[in-house]
Amino acid sequence: MAFEVKVPAVGESVQEGEIFKWHKADGEFVNLDDVLVELETDKATVEIVAEAAGVLSQRKAEGETVQVGDVLAEIDTEAKAPAGSGKIEQKQEVTSEPEVKASPAPSVAQPAAANTNADTRPQSPAVSRMVREFSVNTNQIPGSGRDGRLTKGDVLSAMDQASSQQAASSDVPVVSAPLSSRGSRREKMSRLRQKIAERLVSAQHNAAMLTTFNEVDMTTVMELRKNYKDAFKETHGVGLGFMSFFVKAAVEALKAYPAINGYIDGQEIVFHDYCDIGVAVSTDRGLMVPVVRDCDKLSFAGVESEILNYAKKGRDGKISVDELSGGTFTISNGGVFGSLLSTPILNPPQSAILGMHKIQQRPVAIDGQVVIRPMMYLALSYDHRIVDGKEAVSFLVKIKDCIENPARLLLGV
Repeated sequence: MAFEVKVPAVGESVQEGEIFKWHKADGEFVNLDDVLVELETDKATVEIVAEAAGVLSQRKAEGETVQVGDVLAEIDTEAKAPAGSGKIEQKQEVTSEPEVKASPAPSVAQPAAANTNADTRPQSPAVSRMVREFSVNTNQIPGSGRDGRLTKGDVLSAMDQASSQQAASSDVPVVSAPLSSRGSRREKMSRLRQKIAERLVSAQHNAAMLTTFNEVDMTTVMELRKNYKDAFKETHGVGLGFMSFFVKAAVEALKAYPAINGYIDGQEIVFHDYCDIGVAVSTDRGLMVPVVRDCDKLSFAGVESEILNYAKKGRDGKISVDELSGGTFTISNGGVFGSLLSTPILNPPQSAILGMHKIQQRPVAIDGQVVIRPMMYLALSYDHRIVDGKEAVSFLVKIKDCIENPARLLLGV
């Protein structure tokens, strides 16, 4: 019988998506739970797996827009897995692919027409795009990701090594292509990028957004981290980063100023009695804000574990729609990219977002003396419709106090 592979309901607000990449070909035998296709929605990339074993057929094309409930392909469940092969020959089907004759062992990078890549390891969208764009044969590239999966860094390293070997073995000097030939090109925006653009414009238009700034002395936190990071990792299995300090400081500030943990809904203000804090993550496909749930109940180790988990998922393109939904406050760390000062944009419908920045050694006056301290600028953008200036400034001062006196976080004072 024919089993229909349909577009699943992946979230309340997600009604359609775009077929990003097929992992299985027409006529290929698939096993139960094999990854068939990646569907890109306006929130995340979703993997659709086989709910039955059999031969895949009648696939919709990559790039096609589909609605929830649409049939993506069919699986012939009466077909049996061929011995020693992942495909079944189907004479009635005429493929458009030319026959590839046997050739010597492939190199890492080769022209697209000769790309005989037979690597069956699952690939993230970023890796898949790179492999397709540069015609990379990944068979001989070891993967450093989970379960031996390839990461973007693995592919880049292999390409660099291949280029170096090629240059070393050639008498012809390698000349870099010019940065620009005064040409232009167009690329279709991904659904995720379209949604990001839409939300950013909406935040500017629908909120009375202001930003207040302060700076924080990171000396005590840095010393604490230096003294205990090894013992922390040995005890909890995760590293001790700066983000957990700021998440816990934000929790204390949100408790003190609950309006910042709420949002406007029509003529009402919705207050939250919990702290679900979104942590902005930059991925190859755009900015994503997965949510760390119940931060007020998590330990430092719990926060670090959640952030590490999201970092891995973001790198592999595995963050789900549910993990991106429902945050009450957001923290963005532009400092990891070298930003010294910026104005973060609200993440609707939230009422505020905290921006962290680069830690920089600067002269500051303490007790009448000029000393050099590791300083960080903080920025709080907020919706002035619900948050008054006094609350916003006091909120940021509360975070500053918690970071400069981290014992407050441990003692809850």
